[in-house]
Amino acid sequence: MTWQPKLVALDVDGCLLEWEPGTDKSSEFVAPAVREAVARVVRTGVPVVLASGRSPLGLVDVARLVDLPEPGWVVGSNGAVVARTGPLAVVQATTFDARPAVEAVLARFPDAMVAVEEPGLDYRVSREFPRGELSGGSVVTAPSALGARPACRVMVRQPEDDSSSQDLHVLAADLGLTGTDYVANLTSWLDISPAGISKASALAHVASSLGVAAVDVLAIGDGRNDIEMLRWAGRGVAMGQAVQDVHDAADASTLGVGEDGVAVELARWF
Repeated sequence: MTWQPKLVALDVDGCLLEWEPGTDKSSEFVAPAVREAVARVVRTGVPVVLASGRSPLGLVDVARLVDLPEPGWVVGSNGAVVARTGPLAVVQATTFDARPAVEAVLARFPDAMVAVEEPGLDYRVSREFPRGELSGGSVVTAPSALGARPACRVMVRQPEDDSSSQDLHVLAADLGLTGTDYVANLTSWLDISPAGISKASALAHVASSLGVAAVDVLAIGDGRNDIEMLRWAGRGVAMGQAVQDVHDAADASTLGVGEDGVAVELARWF
């Protein structure tokens, strides 16, 4: 029997969305071929779920940008939050005590920008992040109060080289948390979330709710925060521009985001 996806999970940045070189994410767009490919999936009735490091609030506009039907599902904050759209409602949120992570990061990297995310609320930040890097509003908060309430994620932005990024990853491991490091805009960036939480764990919840087995899921992504998702799905596909770790975790690879890699993969099945 020929395999056919019963659920499609798509990463957002560098996968579904791209932006003009030299500009920030305010210039993001979906290529026409990708938009049409997603529309074909929707017309078959197969659910399309956005799975992103962005907050669920930041995913609502993306879902509308590609005309995903409402109500629908989104996986945000690298899996810490599962939500329904139309209107936005949090279905599942995993939080943790962010204070040890915040204190450890700022003690070792005092110049780092730190953002603490609570489901459905503005980010609490140690100082303002560059425009377009956080999907939602932010409130500058004293370091002593950053981790005062349970959070679903702590984000650290450190304008250092790759070795610093590795240090951030080691720090997260020392704290007993799941850390995913990736490079964005020539800076080091780390997401810290509760142990065991990933896009895969959140998508398992969505798939179960829809009566879909993991083996029947097609997932496409390009970042290290997609690795668990690509391994979990029946078919995990890495974008062409992904680093080797991501390709190694995937079942297959497609073209890069600038070559409509998502559209190429979806055309195999829809």
